[in-house]
Amino acid sequence: MSLLPDLDVVAFRFGIPYEAPFGHRGASHSLVAALVAGTLVALAWKRPGSLASTIAICVSVLATHGLLDMLTDGGEGVALFWPFSSERLFFPWQPLSVAPIGRAMLSWQGLSVLATESLCFSPLLAFGLWPPISLRVSARGPSRIDE
Repeated sequence: MSLLPDLDVVAFRFGIPYEAPFGHRGASHSLVAALVAGTLVALAWKRPGSLASTIAICVSVLATHGLLDMLTDGGEGVALFWPFSSERLFFPWQPLSVAPIGRAMLSWQGLSVLATESLCFSPLLAFGLWPPISLRVSARGPSRIDE
């Protein structure tokens, strides 16, 4: 789901330029798009638990895509505040190399970017895959404080 905003690369096939509102890193990378798409995904996803928490998770995952793209060193920037502003933004600090698009991702540059991002974000992946506290406690059995 986190790669959903990058489906905007199909715009190139329709002659939509990169810098257009619906071009790459345009409207699909905005916070408004994250809110709309995240809500739709959450409504379609029959996850146990509250709908509000599912919406919050889905919107957060999609919103972070645009924010992380703002940390890259290439492209035209991210239209984070579309439709209110079409300005393309980057963070002042851009430590991540931009990944090539399409088949170029299988080049040495693409594989290098993939390796770097895997290393940088592996702690977050480990945290996300770690079992919830409730599962860890129940796996050990009840605690005995009174002994």
